[in-house]
Amino acid sequence: MGGSIGPLVAADEYFNHQIVETFATVAQTDYSWTEKVCLMAAAKDGSLQIGFGFGKYINRNVIDAYAGVARGTEQWTVRASRELSTDPDSVDVGPIRYEIIEPLRRIRAVLEPNDVQPVAFDLILEGVVPCVAEEREDRRNITGYRRTADQIRYHQTGVVASGWIEADGERIEVGPEDWVMTRDHSWGVRPGVGDDIADLAPDPTERYTPSILAVWNPLYFEHPDGSNYAFHQYLLHYEGPGYLHKVAQGGFEYADRPRDLITGIEPKITFDPRNRRFLGGAFHLAMSDGRIRVLEAEPVSDTGFHLGAGHYLRPNGERGGSWKGSFHLDGSYYADTSTPEAAEKLNQFRDCVIRVHDVETGATGWGNLQTWVAGTWPDMGLPE
Repeated sequence: MGGSIGPLVAADEYFNHQIVETFATVAQTDYSWTEKVCLMAAAKDGSLQIGFGFGKYINRNVIDAYAGVARGTEQWTVRASRELSTDPDSVDVGPIRYEIIEPLRRIRAVLEPNDVQPVAFDLILEGVVPCVAEEREDRRNITGYRRTADQIRYHQTGVVASGWIEADGERIEVGPEDWVMTRDHSWGVRPGVGDDIADLAPDPTERYTPSILAVWNPLYFEHPDGSNYAFHQYLLHYEGPGYLHKVAQGGFEYADRPRDLITGIEPKITFDPRNRRFLGGAFHLAMSDGRIRVLEAEPVSDTGFHLGAGHYLRPNGERGGSWKGSFHLDGSYYADTSTPEAAEKLNQFRDCVIRVHDVETGATGWGNLQTWVAGTWPDMGLPE
């Protein structure tokens, strides 16, 4: 369609416009523009977990998705991609569906039975606290001329209200007593979308291995009497010669009162040098009133869905947003994602299911620990 106005879509019927344009387009032409949903749901005992995500890349005319199941070190993943313009009002792709039941409160995630992998699920996820917008993520490369990230994200923590999961011939009914969920929704410019642009000037950071520690961690806490609250932290330390970028944000979240914000994060954690998996430790949190609050964390089991199977942080040709034709469906299976070979192929980035003890309140928490660590961190078990 030519001209200066994009096509009309269903969202244009509502009174939500903020720019002089239709909802079919975005205000900039960057091919990295992405709107993304990512979620996980896991049994509190770490026996089973699902991973699920959608990406909408308006300037690429692509919608893609992944959905899968992790059980210990096993992981099944289904991936799908299609041309956005064939159905611009939906984010459904093949057997993978996403439904908003009650905005900012309840959503439905579906992986229909398929011929790619022997897994399927149909889950209704419900937040126990309101959605929380994180601080804007604004990053540039070391020269300062290229903005590599400019996005906002909100997250929510809660439970699986109802549903079922099938994995390798076994069907399991799930509910809020034994299952937790975490989800996020982001939009803007982000790194790692599609293939690298071949004629860009080299990024100076590619000449060395930077020191990176990234932690993104939403948690659901529960007292013995059933009362609950949530927590989220985001820590980023990215350092190299002449370059240092640090972020620390988050807080404790409640259904009936404002967040209790943190002002600093001191991680005292360790990783397995073979595959960079989280082994355990504690997070010392500086609170806004000056006190220190400690969260002691440990993996519940070996379960943790590797997001690399959903094309996060993968080599060229296997990244989110890459054009794969009018419709494409494939998948993968790993019998043991913990091996160094699997970690190299999938990368270390995963939704690790953890259990946490809040020393101040005595409550027990479960949730999702996403980590990325590179470079030398001797105190964390990574001397090289």
